[in-house]
Amino acid sequence: MSELEYSVVACAIKKADHVERYGEAAIDPYMLSLDVLVERFCFDIGDVEEGGEIVAETRSPVLDRQLGLAWESLKTKGIRFLGSTTIKRRISALRLRSKQSNVAGMELADLVVSPIGRFVLNMPTKEDWTIVESKLRRRGGSYLGAGLVVLPKPVRTKE
Repeated sequence: MSELEYSVVACAIKKADHVERYGEAAIDPYMLSLDVLVERFCFDIGDVEEGGEIVAETRSPVLDRQLGLAWESLKTKGIRFLGSTTIKRRISALRLRSKQSNVAGMELADLVVSPIGRFVLNMPTKEDWTIVESKLRRRGGSYLGAGLVVLPKPVRTKE
């Protein structure tokens, strides 16, 4: 993991906190994370036509269809900081693959999920976190908000 050249963009949503904060208005965590990941991925790609594609693991026919519809919506409506034209131009496709297809990128993604989860949940980290942390996309030297987005964001209090 440490010798490969790659950059990690991850979104972790603390589901209970998300529902507590937004109640019935809470956006589905998987759809919210798709927005965040597409946005950060497009930022990372830069102004390169068909600079990347997204490969996601299949889950179930219903969830896969929902993901497909969400992807089409992003390409039609855009998201907060990116218009639909930019998304369509920079990301060539969303492809769904089964776990059994052994796609190298999906295998690598499986390896980065647990260390990120332990970090976000304030559990003791292991050696793999050091590797993953070094691969997180950075902006201004920090990976928080750039390579790792944790939602919901803490509420700022006035001091």
